[in-house]
Amino acid sequence: MRGPMGNRSVPVVVSVLSAVALSCVSASKSWPASGVPQGTRQDQTSVHLERGESLLRQGNLKGAADAARKALEQNPASAEGHYLLGRVFLKDRKLDKAVEEFSRSLQIRPASPDVLEDLASLYLLQGKPAEAEQALTRAIAANPQRIESYLSLAKLYERRRDVTAAKKTYQHVLAVEPDQADALFELATLYDIQGEYKDARETVGRLTRSKPAHADAWYLSGQIAEKNGDLDEAAFAYQQAIAVKPDLVDAHFNLGFIYRSRNRPGEAEREFLEALRYRPEYAEAHLNLGIIYTGMNKLEEAERAYEKTVALKPDYAEARYSLGVFYELHRKDMPRALAQYRKYRELGGRDERVERIIGSGLP
Repeated sequence: MRGPMGNRSVPVVVSVLSAVALSCVSASKSWPASGVPQGTRQDQTSVHLERGESLLRQGNLKGAADAARKALEQNPASAEGHYLLGRVFLKDRKLDKAVEEFSRSLQIRPASPDVLEDLASLYLLQGKPAEAEQALTRAIAANPQRIESYLSLAKLYERRRDVTAAKKTYQHVLAVEPDQADALFELATLYDIQGEYKDARETVGRLTRSKPAHADAWYLSGQIAEKNGDLDEAAFAYQQAIAVKPDLVDAHFNLGFIYRSRNRPGEAEREFLEALRYRPEYAEAHLNLGIIYTGMNKLEEAERAYEKTVALKPDYAEARYSLGVFYELHRKDMPRALAQYRKYRELGGRDERVERIIGSGLP
């Protein structure tokens, strides 16, 4: 029994306001009696903003908020001050207050992609996709060359299940920047989900050629090749993914399954053991390892693998069936086999042979 293919992790676009540089002190500034230069109001605003940015990076939300407020006391029209305070509120999950501060920042400086992108993310957290789309559209209008805004908009379309709009947006990114990794990966994934395997294969191939160290791209390439029945290509892709990222558990598992299907038990064992080295609780890997050991006549190891599987996943019907077969045919222990078969049936499993055995009245 093969387990589900792993999920990837998908990349998230995050906007970060660059720290405001300190202004140089000119010789014409007045100096108090203490000898300390009397900075301009703009200088003081910048100092507070820079300090607030530093505190926010450190996770000191109260300190960052205080610094932002001090910057706004010096300059109430500081778009950066409102933006900083908004991000503090966002981090503190005070979403309504964050919206207020982002909106104030945009009233002062309407064409700010950073603020608009973060406002869009905030709207999504509030369950307001229409407002998020509007904010991202404004961000793109403010800077049509900013790739991050298009990527965020495409992800929004994906979330809304508007696959056509998402694909068009990724294609627009690639028309501007043909090797943009996120757009290539997400577009290939959408093609794969839609069953457009030719386009999926071509798109992910562009990514692996331009970014050969992209482990997730190689893994996706392997999945697409498997669906097309090209196990040689799939095995090669999983090997490349593992070479880049040795702890990519699902690549080990899928490669092990290919080896198992091709009757290469030693290589299959190696891959399943690697998967378990990184994820010991991977029940499907234990089950497949049990099947491999049974075929190799390593019965002690097989029994341990099967038992571990049902211990990790008691409601795994196929594991109950496999353990029942093992007890029946290899241990000649029908009472234990029947216990597993009955559990298999309770979990919804249906097999004519199992039904006959259970109905035979055997102890």
